[in-house]
Amino acid sequence: MEPLTLLFIAVALAMDAFAVALAAGVTLHPVSKRQLFRLGFHFGLFQGLMPIIGWLAGVSVQSMISDYDHWIAFGLLSYVGGKMIHESFENDDENAKTDPTRGATMVMLSIATSIDALAVGLSLAVIGVSVWTPALIIGITASAFTVTGMLLGGRIGMVWGKRVEVIGGLVLIAIGLKILFEHLLSG
Repeated sequence: MEPLTLLFIAVALAMDAFAVALAAGVTLHPVSKRQLFRLGFHFGLFQGLMPIIGWLAGVSVQSMISDYDHWIAFGLLSYVGGKMIHESFENDDENAKTDPTRGATMVMLSIATSIDALAVGLSLAVIGVSVWTPALIIGITASAFTVTGMLLGGRIGMVWGKRVEVIGGLVLIAIGLKILFEHLLSG
């Protein structure tokens, strides 16, 4: 695979991670180094592992996964986005905000933003390309875009506060809808 093609694929896959990280940064403002590391590491890890899993699964599993992968991504992103919107209307004293860089929320976001990378791994298996270098480049790119998105989101959140949390939740739902409609329209 040509290096420029691989870079374009990695950047395209990292866009969802960037948008989700932007929304997470808005929610967390200010963003700590620990939160940057956790989300950057996990988004990069999942983005890097999913092509490997897809590649190992091979062509036989592709048809089973492609029928509902977009619904999974949509459901996970909508759930987390709805939760963010709900929490933006609560008083800070009522409940502590969910930290999207911890626990089940982080795992859901990591899976939701990396499902497309699974399809890339399946595609690499079909065309007979080794997955190891692409997986590494995809993972590193996703990590870099995640950290950048969180830092930018943290700055935006400091300036605009709770209003942006609603927008962040809506962005997650919109990403889920985009994934859903792209698959429904192409299928």
